[in-house]
Amino acid sequence: MELEQNNGEITDFEQVAVKSLADVKIAKLENKSKLRLKEERKSWRIEDSEELYRIRGWGEPYFSINALGHVTVSPQGERGGSLDLYELVKALEKRNLGLPLLIRFSDILEDRIERLNACFAKAIARYNYPGVYRGVFPVKCNQHRHLVENLVRFGQPFQFGLEAGSKPELMIALATLKTPGSLLICNGYKDKEYIETAMLAQRLGQTPIIVIEQLEEVQMAIAASRKLGIEPVLGVRAKLTCKGIGQWASTTGERAKFGLSIPEMIRAVDELREAGMLNCLQLLHFHIGSQISSISVIKDAIREASQIYVELVKLGAAMKYLDVGGGLAVDYDGSKTNFHASKNYNMQNYANDIVAEVKEACEERNVPAPTLISESGRAIASHQSVLVFDVLSTSEVCTGALPSVSESDHLILRNLWETYQSINAENFQEAYHDAIQFKDEAISLFNFGYLSITERAKAEQLYWACCEKIQNLVRQQNYIPDDLKDLENIMASIYYVNLSVFQSAPDTWAINQLFPIMPIHRLDEPPTQRATLADLTCDSDGKIDKFIDKLKVKPVLELHPFKRGERYYLGMFLAGAYQEIMGSLHNLFGHTNVVHIKLTPKGYQIEHVVRGDTMKEVLSYVQYDSEDLVESIRKQTEQALQEKRITLEESQLLLQNYERSLQRYTYLSAN
Repeated sequence: MELEQNNGEITDFEQVAVKSLADVKIAKLENKSKLRLKEERKSWRIEDSEELYRIRGWGEPYFSINALGHVTVSPQGERGGSLDLYELVKALEKRNLGLPLLIRFSDILEDRIERLNACFAKAIARYNYPGVYRGVFPVKCNQHRHLVENLVRFGQPFQFGLEAGSKPELMIALATLKTPGSLLICNGYKDKEYIETAMLAQRLGQTPIIVIEQLEEVQMAIAASRKLGIEPVLGVRAKLTCKGIGQWASTTGERAKFGLSIPEMIRAVDELREAGMLNCLQLLHFHIGSQISSISVIKDAIREASQIYVELVKLGAAMKYLDVGGGLAVDYDGSKTNFHASKNYNMQNYANDIVAEVKEACEERNVPAPTLISESGRAIASHQSVLVFDVLSTSEVCTGALPSVSESDHLILRNLWETYQSINAENFQEAYHDAIQFKDEAISLFNFGYLSITERAKAEQLYWACCEKIQNLVRQQNYIPDDLKDLENIMASIYYVNLSVFQSAPDTWAINQLFPIMPIHRLDEPPTQRATLADLTCDSDGKIDKFIDKLKVKPVLELHPFKRGERYYLGMFLAGAYQEIMGSLHNLFGHTNVVHIKLTPKGYQIEHVVRGDTMKEVLSYVQYDSEDLVESIRKQTEQALQEKRITLEESQLLLQNYERSLQRYTYLSAN
């Protein structure tokens, strides 16, 4: 930038000219950017959004995108109609159901049960297996009443049962499961009351199977049987040497929390034989962990368990059941690989391998084939719910108009401005390092008092403008230099969303679980922003910064520009197992609104609405009485009135707002 100087000073006229020239250049850049965005929007297709968010990989056959750019839900898979999720959410909001909103699709739950049973039926027919399959749902995956009741109802044609892992879950199962011939698997730590209650359930016509997890439970079962005069059905849980993989690998194997080692199992057999109750031992159970992503691990476990089963038969146990536990995985990222958030097999492969391995082992030892049981909670419950939440605001690293720079400005600002102007496709890597150097120098100058706070602000704006320009060029490259690979993450916006991670998606925080997250509308537009998500809690861990990707994990999510005054909706999918029950009251954000939707020939019907916690309710969880709280505020306002620190109108407004807030949802309102 060359300027004619007068006695070493720039005239006012020349400064105006410089700024005008800068404004013209900025305007040209902005016009180019607008034209590029227009072209991108024209060329962006629904298929691009499908590929970007991988919805075909994890969503089929339930989730897709329609021509309007909205996510659609097909609760009955390929066999039924579909619903526009965006339009559904808008309609539910008109019914005073605020966000965040958990939508459960009961038809998906029914479809998952039917698919699992169909896969085992097909495998049994294919391999001419002489036994049958009787699945159970582990209540721990999702204990909510409407879901468990629906599951029992949908499972009736298949004699689908329940699995209880604790005394409270046993209470649920006993009262809910009334399907003749279905199984009630009793797992978990047990005391005398647990075992007696399970045995007495036989008198109700139920089929409880008490699974021995600890050696002490053998004598407890023997004592309860003699006291009640009931011959129980018992099982043993084996600690296999085969270990799972992924998040839960360390919970399995020979040092697993639950189950008996082989020597302990032999001891249990001996104790039952001595008590004349070896005929009660009828089930072998094992569990090698949740979300088993590799079919080879499942094969190894089935092979080992099958051999244990036939050996127990040879020892004289009246074996009838083989329970393969859980582990049937969900493909959260749609990659169909053995990555921990995926799986390299489908449901039919899973059923085929179980049936084939068990049949082979039994035939080789001339042992009758057992009834096969699985506890596939994650695979059944994950798909049936969608959490919808809205964006409240955003934080961008590059905000406001690009500041103009003149020759009268500090040298560091002129250097940053010249760096910005010079950035092109050939020198962007060098320019990036120059920009970093000049920004660091600006901060150092500020710290020593040589740069004002206004000048520092201008320096930071110029630096981020350089980064944004470089980022746009980097996105067009086939190869990204190593020193620029973090730029996308550095430049990411923060989208503040109306939910609590700790309440609605605790596994994203606790174990870095990946769930598909995407906008449910505007999918016919290019998502030009890269962002992480920050929740409502006052906790630095209340964020989501790991997202599914074709390269497994990415630190940012592609989103659309947030428009003030317009709602922007996001959905979290496949989170129907564990998340709803494991959530915590961090910052006292309570349970969300829940609605159960069923598809009908005319559209849909709302089966159940479960209102989310009010502030009054969550405060009662931590022993606060709302009336006492209101009375405390009333007394304080009266004192303030007497001391003339507040007007009567102000005091009444404060009390009205306080009392009204206690009756309201713990999350933020759109109004």
